[in-house]
Amino acid sequence: MSESTTGGAAALRITLVRSTIGRPKDQEATVRALGLRRMHQTVERADTASIRGMVTKVRHLVRVDEVPAGEAALPSSKQPRRG
Repeated sequence: MSESTTGGAAALRITLVRSTIGRPKDQEATVRALGLRRMHQTVERADTASIRGMVTKVRHLVRVDEVPAGEAALPSSKQPRRG
């Protein structure tokens, strides 16, 4: 089934709320792979099984909000950079 027919989220809004200092290297690498580099930084990622698995691994370090299909932002490569 596709996400649109199940009513699932189109994207996940992930925010780093706890530091990776002192955490195992694999958790630090997972946070970096999600695109999070600084505390309180927020990124949007597609709602896929692989992203959900990464979030589950570091669930104690991040906050996750589901973004409805109509509200999802542009893909990260299309968003304007801040100067």
